[in-house]
Formats: sequence, C-alpha cells, structure tokens
Amino acid sequence: MTLRLSPALSLLVLISLTGVTAHANSTPHTEQGQEPAPPTDHTPSTEHSEPAKLLAEPETAKSLQRVSPEEVKSLLRIGETKTAQGDYESAEIAYRQILSASASAEQDRDALLGLARMYRRKNELTRSAAVYEKLIKEFPGDGLLPIVYLELGRTHRGLGAYRLAISRFYSVINTTLKLTEDGADTYRQLARTAQFEVAETYFISGNYEEAARFFSRLKLLDLAPVDRARAHFKSAFAHFKGEDYEKATATLRSFLELNPDDENTPEALYLLSVSLRRLGQNQESLVAALGLLKREQSRTANDPKRWIYWQRRTGNQLANEFYEQGDASSALVIYLSLARLSPEPSWRLPVMYQVGLCYERLRSEDQAREVYRVVVEEIKTADPVANRAGELSELASMATWRLQHLDWLSSTDRELNTFLQTNEPVQLPLPAPETDSSLRT
Repeated sequence: MTLRLSPALSLLVLISLTGVTAHANSTPHTEQGQEPAPPTDHTPSTEHSEPAKLLAEPETAKSLQRVSPEEVKSLLRIGETKTAQGDYESAEIAYRQILSASASAEQDRDALLGLARMYRRKNELTRSAAVYEKLIKEFPGDGLLPIVYLELGRTHRGLGAYRLAISRFYSVINTTLKLTEDGADTYRQLARTAQFEVAETYFISGNYEEAARFFSRLKLLDLAPVDRARAHFKSAFAHFKGEDYEKATATLRSFLELNPDDENTPEALYLLSVSLRRLGQNQESLVAALGLLKREQSRTANDPKRWIYWQRRTGNQLANEFYEQGDASSALVIYLSLARLSPEPSWRLPVMYQVGLCYERLRSEDQAREVYRVVVEEIKTADPVANRAGELSELASMATWRLQHLDWLSSTDRELNTFLQTNEPVQLPLPAPETDSSLRT
C-alpha cells in the first residue's frame, strides 16, 4: 500500500528534515496551456523596492489544494521556530505555503502576522510594514489589531518615519477603545505600552521637550512600580538630553528619592553629577559623584556590572574635568576613590598615575614621588597577562620620566638656593633721569 501525502504535508516533512531544499521561487502551479512564470531573483535586500512589488507573492491566487488545520498549525510552528533560529528562508516558505493554499481567514491572518514579524526580525522593514498594512486592510475589527498597530509603529520608527510611527501608536489606543470587554486588561496594557512608545519615539527623534512632557504624564498613571520608575527616569533623561539642566536636576533628585534601588539609579546619579557640573555647582557635583563611588556594597550587589560601569564613567569624566579646569583638589578626591574600585593593575595603576599628577599640581612633590615609585615597582612585578599590549610598560616609562623630572626640579631648586645664599645681591644701576623736553618746566 502506497502512502500519499498532500503537498503541504510533504513540504512540512521536507523543511523539518532538511531545513530547506525548496525555494520560495519554485515554479508555481499553472493552468493547462499556460507557460510557467520564470523564477524571480530574490536579492538579499528589498528596502528600496516599490511597495506594490513587495506584496506580489502574498497576493497570489490561492490554489485549490486544501490544507488541514493540523498541517497549518505545523507550518505556523515551523515558521516561528525557523524565524527564531534565523533561518528566514525556511520560515518564509512555511508562511507562504499557508497563504497559497485554501486555509481559513484566521489561518491567513496568523500566517501574515508571522511573515511580517519574520521580515522585521530580518531587518527588511519596508516589506514588514507592507505586510502589516495588508493585515490591517484585510482584517478590520480583528482582536489582534492593537498588536498589529503596535508592531507596525515600531517598524515605522525603525525606518525613521517618526510621525507615521506616532500615528500608528495612537491607533493602538483608539482601537482598544472600540473592542469588546473580553481581554480588557490586555487591551489596557497595550494602550499604556503605546503611550510609552509615543514618548520613546519623540525621544529617539530628538524632540526631547515633547518626550519629557509625555514621560511626565506617564509617571502619573496607574502603572506598575517598575514602569512608573522607568517613566520618571526617562523624563529626567529627556530634560538632560535637551540641556535643560535645572529641570533635569530636580527630576533626577525626585527619582532618586523615590527609587533608590532601581536599575537606573547608577545612571541617574551620573546624570545628576554631570547636570550639577553644567550648572556650575561644582561642590554639589563632587558630592553626587562621591555618593555614586562610595555606594554601599549591599545596594550594588544585585547588579555589580552596571554599578561598576557608571562608577568608572562618572569618576573618570568628572575627575578629568576638574583636573583640566585647575581644580586638582577635587580631582584628587575622585581619583583616590576610583583607585579603590578594583585591585586589577590594568585599572588601579593608571588611576594612581593620575593621583601622582594631582599631587604634583598641588606642589606635594614627595607624595607624587611615592605614588610614581609604587606604580613603577608594581608594574615590574605584575603578571605579564595583566600587561595588555604593553600598556603597563608604557605607563611605567611615563612614571619613570615624571620621577626624573621631579628630581631635576629638586636639583635645580637646590642649586638656585645655594647660589642665592653665597653671592652678594647684585646692585642694579638706577635709571638715568628723564631728559624728555616735555618734562621741563
């Protein structure tokens, strides 16, 4: 007895076993007496293709081949799995097999949504947007429309079409108002997400004033604590990016008071310190930076990498600014705190070299010498693995040169002092009286 499989089931087996041996350009079914259409040449990128051409394949007439619900479910699973694995060609074949067969309207909808997501993940955003638009046109009033509008808005934003993206996000909100009460909680969550996306789109587009305004509205809504904290931080960040440092400072302080352990707290401390520095409030900026550098171990333990990143970035930036603008005392305090962050030679020794430079500028030559000697000696005994690309060897040379420079200065000072103590003061002649005729009476 011969087992016969339908074309759709045969394709399922083929994709599952071999990944893909067929191609989306395979010769389509033709009526008797008609020439088969030549296979099209699929180029890797279709971002600049005409929109009408982008949907040519999904709009082909359905064949008479019926596909069972089980086969459709299998094809949808294959499409999702292959998309997640990055095998976009196989995913496209699976979705198009559903669209070209006599599947139900709901199955077509799911296949189109999968196809749009596949193109978006593949970064073929123009194609993805075209399929989303087709979904909206063919399935008005569908319960998935809010999700479709949300994903379409993100796709338009990825293309740089910010106004169109914002319009689609508002469509999410409007659509949820028209749907039934079934799934009301889900729809409310989608509407809130869309409001976040509107604010985020303004932020990405560089309209920081509008972004700050929308994020400020969001933090007043009945949101989960995590979402409210995120909106609060983003409103402060938008003020900072818009160079409104007074509003940024006020909003950041409010955020830190309400959310001392939030994941964005270390970055907020960095932004606060920089904002205060931009406002000329150097002492308060220093206090904020030291607060970040000396943060308790119990609070940094949950996310140590994030804290270390912002501690180092804050300390380096502000210490360098203080040093370059002549405030060596403030720079020294920050560098000493930075040196305690890690015992790794590749981190600690370059910071200690900066400490030596601060001591020099403060005319504390003996302390500078001691720091430079420590740098040189530790590099001599350091593990060769720690000396990445000879960076520490170069640092040792620089520290040695600073030691020699300090010795030269000391020697020169001694010789000058000796000379001035053993020689009579030089008597300079008085200037001759003025003989200009204009001074005569």
